[in-house]
Order: sequence, then structure tokens, then C-alpha cells
Amino acid sequence: MQIHVTPVHDFAALGRDWRALETQLPGHGFFPSWSWVGCLAEERFPDPVLLRAEEAGRILGLALFNHRRGRLCLNESGEAGLDAPFIEHNAPLASPEVAARLLRAAWDVRGARRLVLSGLAPALLGQAGGVALRRQERPAPFVDLAAIRAAGSDPLALCSANARQQIRRSGRFYAAIGPLELDVAADAAQGLAFFDALDALHTRSWQARGKPGAFATPFLQRFHRTLIATGVPRAEVELLRIRAGGTVVGLLYNLRLGGQVHAYQSGFDHEGGGRHGKPGLTSHALAIGRAARQGDAVYDFLGGADRYKLSLATGQVPLLWAELVRPWSLLGIAARWRGG
Repeated sequence: MQIHVTPVHDFAALGRDWRALETQLPGHGFFPSWSWVGCLAEERFPDPVLLRAEEAGRILGLALFNHRRGRLCLNESGEAGLDAPFIEHNAPLASPEVAARLLRAAWDVRGARRLVLSGLAPALLGQAGGVALRRQERPAPFVDLAAIRAAGSDPLALCSANARQQIRRSGRFYAAIGPLELDVAADAAQGLAFFDALDALHTRSWQARGKPGAFATPFLQRFHRTLIATGVPRAEVELLRIRAGGTVVGLLYNLRLGGQVHAYQSGFDHEGGGRHGKPGLTSHALAIGRAARQGDAVYDFLGGADRYKLSLATGQVPLLWAELVRPWSLLGIAARWRGG
């Protein structure tokens, strides 16, 4: 196997190669897919560097970096505003063995002094080489949907007694308003309409806490609208609306591929829930039940130990955000010395 380092002059051609490789690598997840990596790629990767693993003319793996001030950033730009669409479960598009070799080969890129690797599994980060100048770990709670199916597809079967009580009480509260229904956006136009409603609820909730929310800039709006417009027809992005009668309880913005459902963003009517309505728990419980019935493997809450995530999750995995430097650089020596 050989690894070639090349600039990128044609993102459309890269997208075709990327999509073709995706068909050969089942189970790679949404974030290494071209739907995510290729979304507004010309804007997000102003100085792109591609690492391509090949054997006998066949592509085995691809890793897209952006070169910024001596840093190579995997599937990110290195600029906070452009990386605000938060990436998790990040990796090159490759088998685990080839992915590790691609990361190690990145140190050979001219001018690369650091690797910025966001949202990686610990095993892959540990094979990337280098020393961590900074490192942050976040738990990613998830629901094992096979276990839910074994329990009769009841999303509450594996919750704590307290969580079951809260969700059932919330269900009774909303049932008094009207039957609980889960609507799935049927096409891109409806997906964007659901997104508008989600954005309004999400932004109102975050602004009440003095924060702008996840969709606050023109770039974020363009990114998510592009992702929805391209991802809904591919069944890789789903917008869900939960209603009690005609009253909207909440909306979910999920990413899904290869049996993995990522609960990416949401908007809930907290005010309408009163004391007993739990719009977030109720909405996710319905979505978990749907994913279990569809045969998906995992309902992933992504990074963060929020209470509602832990109430529904059956387990969690760690994800790491790190900036690596060369082991024998001055910074590397200092980092190793600090780490003992």
C-alpha cells in the first residue's frame, strides 16, 4: 500500500471518489461521509490536503485535511466559525488499520507541525503518532437498539425507575392535549420547513440562557440548509416533529447512516410543557422506539453528559479532541515532561 499526498483542485471529482469508496466501507458512520465532509467543502477547506491510500491502483482510504498555520486539521478548517458545525466520531474514510496509517503519514506533509484531531475514538488517536499538546475527553452516551428490541422495542424498558416515571408522566400530560404523533419530513422541502420550526424553538431556548445557539451565523444557516437539502433525499438526514394533537412538542434533527442514528440538534417547547411535560425526554423516547423498529443499531446522543442523555442511554463511549505535536519537538518534549 502506498499513501500519496496531493492538493485538491476539484472537489466534485473528490466527491465522486469519496462516494465510491463509501460503498466499499459499510459501517463507517455519518461524519466521515461525503454528505458531511463535502458540505460547503470549497468554503470550509481553503487550503486542502488529501491523503490517499492506494494498492494496485485501488483506493483503500481517504483523509481530507485543511492546512492552517502549521496545523493539519482532519475534516475541519482550523477556523472556529467554519468548524462550529461540531464534528464527532471523526476519522479518515478507511478501515481502522488504513485510517491509522493515513494519520501517521500526515506528519510527512510539508509544513505540518501539528495535527488537530477532533472527536476521535481513543484507539485511533493513540495510533496517530505525536504527543498531545492539548487533549479533552467527552463521553458520548448511546442507546443499544438491539437491547431495546430484545425488550419488546420499549424505549423505556432499560431506563431507571425515575426516568420511566418522568417520561410516563410526561406522556400522560401530552396525551391530555391530544394523541402523541411523530412526523418524519418526507422530502427536502418539508425537512427545511421542519428545520425552520426547530431553529425558532432552539434559538429561543438558548437566547434565554444568554447564548446564541447552534444556528446563529449566516454560515451555520447555509451549512445546515445545504446538509438538509442534500441529506434528506439520501435518507441520511432526518427531521422529526413530535406533536400532541396539533401542538408541537419538539423537533429533532438527526443524522443517520449504516445503522447509526446521531441525535445532532433539537428544538423543544419547554414553556408548553409546564411542570410535568418533558418535551426532550418524550421526543427522544419516541425517536428511539422508531429507530429500534427500523432495525438501526445505535441511537447516539453524541458528546456530553447531559442529564436527559444519561436518563435514556444504555452505555457510553469516550471521544477525544486533541492537538498533537511531534514527540521530539520542543513542545513535544515539554508536553511529555508535564505528563511525567
